Amino acid sequence: MTEIRLPEMGLVVLVGVTGSGKSHFARKHFAPTQVVSSDRCRGMVSDDENDQSATGDAFDLLHYIVAKRLRRGLLTVVDATNVQSKARQALLRLAKEHDVLTAAIVLDVPERLAAERNAVRPDRDMPAHVIPRQRRELNRGLRTLGREFRRCYVLSGQEEIDAATIVYEKAWNDRRDLTGPFDIIGDVHGCLAELEDLLGDLGYGIERDAQGLAVDANHPGGRTAVFVGDLVDRGPDSPGVVRLVKGMVEAGNALCVSGNHEAKLVRALRGRQVRLSHGLAESMEQFGAETEEFRDGALRFMDGLISHYVLDEGRLVVAHAGLKEDYHGRASGRVRSFALYGDTTGETDEYGLPVRYPWARDYRGKAMVVYGHTPVPDAEWINNTICLDTGAVFGGKLTALRYPERELVSVPARQVWYEPTRPLHAASASAPGGHRESDVLKIDDVLGNQGVETRLMGRVTVREENALAALEVMSRFAVDPRWLVYLPPTMAPAATSPLPGYLEHPAEALAAYREKGVLRAICEEKHMGSRAVAVVCRDASVAETRFGVDDGTTGAVYTRTGRSFFRDASATEEVLGRLRSAIGATGLWDELETGWLVLDCELLPWSAKAMDLIRTQYAATGAAARAALPMASDVLARTHERGLDIGGLREHIDRRAANAARFRDAYARYCWPVDGLEGVRIAPFQVLAAEGRSLATARDHDWHMDVAAGLAAADPTGLLQRTESVVVDLASPESEAAATEWWEKLTASGGEGMVVKPLGPLPEGTKVQPGVKCRGREYLRIIYGPDYTEPENLDRLRGRSLGRKRSLAMREHALGTEALDRLAAGEPLWRVHQAVFAVLALESEPVDPRL
Repeated sequence: MTEIRLPEMGLVVLVGVTGSGKSHFARKHFAPTQVVSSDRCRGMVSDDENDQSATGDAFDLLHYIVAKRLRRGLLTVVDATNVQSKARQALLRLAKEHDVLTAAIVLDVPERLAAERNAVRPDRDMPAHVIPRQRRELNRGLRTLGREFRRCYVLSGQEEIDAATIVYEKAWNDRRDLTGPFDIIGDVHGCLAELEDLLGDLGYGIERDAQGLAVDANHPGGRTAVFVGDLVDRGPDSPGVVRLVKGMVEAGNALCVSGNHEAKLVRALRGRQVRLSHGLAESMEQFGAETEEFRDGALRFMDGLISHYVLDEGRLVVAHAGLKEDYHGRASGRVRSFALYGDTTGETDEYGLPVRYPWARDYRGKAMVVYGHTPVPDAEWINNTICLDTGAVFGGKLTALRYPERELVSVPARQVWYEPTRPLHAASASAPGGHRESDVLKIDDVLGNQGVETRLMGRVTVREENALAALEVMSRFAVDPRWLVYLPPTMAPAATSPLPGYLEHPAEALAAYREKGVLRAICEEKHMGSRAVAVVCRDASVAETRFGVDDGTTGAVYTRTGRSFFRDASATEEVLGRLRSAIGATGLWDELETGWLVLDCELLPWSAKAMDLIRTQYAATGAAARAALPMASDVLARTHERGLDIGGLREHIDRRAANAARFRDAYARYCWPVDGLEGVRIAPFQVLAAEGRSLATARDHDWHMDVAAGLAAADPTGLLQRTESVVVDLASPESEAAATEWWEKLTASGGEGMVVKPLGPLPEGTKVQPGVKCRGREYLRIIYGPDYTEPENLDRLRGRSLGRKRSLAMREHALGTEALDRLAAGEPLWRVHQAVFAVLALESEPVDPRL
């Protein structure tokens, strides 16, 4: 029995003359989707699998399919004769382009058997010379197949073909089964003392041999150390570092990838001609003082180190110089070169060192990439990547990253062991970790069909035309994008009420949640103003270190379309100062262990931001009604006095006049004079996020109400306004009746209405609206017009469709929550903006704006 060992990801080429049984072998051993057949491709382009005139187009299609599958990392089996070297070279080029391993399986059967099989196929009319010619080409190719392919298996005769079995092997770099937790350690460069210090701080116990040399270290909590390479050169004890790391790896307590310094030291120890620079001479001297047995073991260990590891189900990649997404899990000389040396621009800096291409700026992969190679003063996250080489050997520090905690642990260098050619601060200017350009959202991040992945709803798709409209708004009017971390979602209204005179009523809002299995709900006062998001930093230093804003500002207050609420920056800072004082007075900074907060608020009065709209639309309508309707009523009165029959027209006009007065009173309630900040009110109602905490969905709404009430109470200036609320037991009719009575009093006194939100855990497997609004009878005049309560109008409005609005509310809520999750987790700003931008783009969807 022949055991054929194949890579789980790679290209498998079946080789054999026509009639050798390749298609039967493929059906027996591989899934139908894994096999790309030349005959099948010929049929797809010509409707005839035997049409030899379509062969060129068929192989164009075959190569296209193979390339797409290899790009996606799928095992791909090519079912074609492949006896010609030219045909195989085209496939091998595809494998090289996609950095995958290759294997050839030759089915070598007698010509007679192949001819007999073709003879019994009525659809196959093949000249007699074809099989002998293919056989000669196969025999010539057998001499070179072993050099062409990484692995080559020749199955001679039908019996050996039938007995063959397939065994799949994971790539050496594929350790997705290891989920951690890990402690990833940056470039050590022979600094054994610092390594022992760092391992001690990480909680590892170091084991020593009879001579007191460190030979292993293990963590009582089962953590695994992962070394990013460059264990050797420049430092005082490269053999000691190798001895310790080798022992940890062999004991299963660590993993290690190769660095460029290990690769060069291996060549030197083997006697190759290498330049003894960058600390290699010191390493050769140190290893020369060790025993031959130790040198041999160290050589085998370093030579066996692979280029990179893919860990934790693909969520983590460790490579010495980093690795762009296309290379994750791949195997080729090009991948190894990138992992060891990175990518250079071809230029040199003023120190004569190569300028590294800042690949991390453009990184968009889902996997976290942890690397070293280029020393930086401080480890910094760039697009879900981080460089841990903080120059220990140059007098900096040795740094480790705790994963998945994302916590950095460092120990200072004992001394400067090696004078750097380029100072650390200069290195950071050209290293990937020194750039903020990586925070910039690119149009490709939101255009197209890829959408935005969210925790709550999976992928949310954004139409390209909507994204372009959002781009126009953002680029022209938005605040500094570094503050633009969230946009509030829209909210659907409650189901239409059947009660006479009402379009919306609490009964439907509460019933909707009760029917979904929700046990409790909270009714929050809905302020009639303008939605505001406030990003508040404790001081300017937090603004600079956390958000990269170094102009002295400490936050932003902006609208639901990302525009600043105040034209005067000093007004914004004054508002932020009052918010900051209230936050400090309530102890919220310390409670949440944060230096910044994002708050969801309502800014009052409505007229503070919407005066032009009120003047041109609402006030104009009210003024016209007050001028025209009384005059019309007077004319009709005189007409009636003359004995003319006008039916109920005068009563209709009088009702319209009364409705117009109510309309004017409705919007006037939300308008009052404002002078600077005098008269302005801000009603916070939700704490959205803090450092390391996404709070919008993590805390119940009653917690948010308590915090909002505390902020209002702690503000002596009167800027912050309390948001009233009522908790409802949805199993209690009395509780619902009390909430309805509260709503009626609220709306009768001029309140807009309320928002109803679920409290407590949501039922499993049920989609629940994050909140529904229930607006007051008189407030809805502003939305639907003065005469909306007329029976004929109300009946028509009861036919309004809410499905699209509800869908939009769910999607925008998922995107908003995703933006906050990414912000709290410290993800790069472009990832946050991806979700924020999508919320604004969805606002262009064709939904009735009155809902």
